[in-house]
Amino acid sequence: MTWVITSLCQDKVDMACVEVCPVDCIVKRTDDSPDWPNQLYIDPDECISCGVCEPECPWEAIFEDEQVPEIFSENIALNAKIVDERDDFEVPEKPDDGDMPSPADVEANKEKWGFTG
Repeated sequence: MTWVITSLCQDKVDMACVEVCPVDCIVKRTDDSPDWPNQLYIDPDECISCGVCEPECPWEAIFEDEQVPEIFSENIALNAKIVDERDDFEVPEKPDDGDMPSPADVEANKEKWGFTG
């Protein structure tokens, strides 16, 4: 079992999860490939399934692979695809000026993706 970052992170890219990851398995694409949305990903080969990232994500975008909502099921394969393209990803550094989203922001983002959970 591993953890998956879903589309709820797309264009949000809060780095709180990066700071708490003990094995640096949370990564970001190093270029602007159209095949990869602008979000964070979890390298499944590096993840130790500790789960410390999940409660830190203010966008509620992280799920255990077996608990990923159906609407985000393709995110499981997208995170797994990192293994084949590892050289194009790196552990990002958290900027100093990150603001926490409000509960209304989080709910609006979920609605945008059609997620009601």
